[in-house]
Amino acid sequence: MPPLSAARPSWSMVAGSLCLECKDSARNLTDRKANLSAGLPLQAVLISIAIHALWGGNPVAVKLGLAVFPPMWSAFIRFAIATVCVAVWAGYRGIPLWPKRVYWPVLLLVSTVFTIQIGIMNIGFSLASGTVSAVLQSTNPLFVALFAHFLLAQDRLDGRRAAGLLIAFVGAVAVLLGGTGTDGLGVIGAGGFVVLTGSMLLGLRLVLMVKPLRTIGEIPVVFWMMVFSLLPFGTCGVLFESVRWENLGWIPVGGLLYQGMVIAGLGFMVFSYLMKRYSPSVVASFNFVSPISGVLLSVWMLGESVTASIMIGVALVGAGLYLATGGRRE
Repeated sequence: MPPLSAARPSWSMVAGSLCLECKDSARNLTDRKANLSAGLPLQAVLISIAIHALWGGNPVAVKLGLAVFPPMWSAFIRFAIATVCVAVWAGYRGIPLWPKRVYWPVLLLVSTVFTIQIGIMNIGFSLASGTVSAVLQSTNPLFVALFAHFLLAQDRLDGRRAAGLLIAFVGAVAVLLGGTGTDGLGVIGAGGFVVLTGSMLLGLRLVLMVKPLRTIGEIPVVFWMMVFSLLPFGTCGVLFESVRWENLGWIPVGGLLYQGMVIAGLGFMVFSYLMKRYSPSVVASFNFVSPISGVLLSVWMLGESVTASIMIGVALVGAGLYLATGGRRE
């Protein structure tokens, strides 16, 4: 029989093990906080730019779909498609979708803001041009940074980032309005203000999603956010809108598929993945890429005109992005 001292670990061994566990926990916490406060790694930067470039096509896709499906029906079909995509992906990866009871209130809150924001945004897209919508949609990082400053302790807004966001916003606006003089603001009209309101709610919703994303996971949050929106969108569509079946064709159907599969399916999941791991205002700042792709797609697919100030806008957007992200990478 081995001696008793060999059968039981010594107090020094237990203390050493606990010390190592504490160091590992502290290191993990430090690494997570570093992800939230530091700049994005190059791979995350490239993915974020790609997602936001695709997002720039969202107003164009919505306007193409509106030829058949009005704003509420468009949102309903879009998120019905996206819900199926997310559910299939979750099943393939073995990710559970049913959250604990304690998480239902916050999921309902996020989904409520999401539903109002999408409804307002779609109505704005139906009233404004694609180029105006693309530019004003991209202002949401300003609201992300503002709301994050007050609601997230680890994501404070400093002077450099504020200046970068402002410069990038000026560049985005210059893409549309730079060649139209002082009367250019008049082309925004009521539709533009509706889109701007939706952009503000988008900024709020992105900040409200941060904590649920880190406690529940991006897939369940995105899934239930969209599921809860289906009933109000479908109800409003039935009560207040009429589908124009006579205009049905491949182009409006393609616009809906782009919204559902590329934007609401792939885009929401990837963007939520980045938001879960990095500073929300830094990730959202790359949304200033979207007006460039949105304006170009509006010219190509909607036949809208654009000014020669696009290159000036691109330069300002690039400078603003550099300042907003601090020029740092992990």
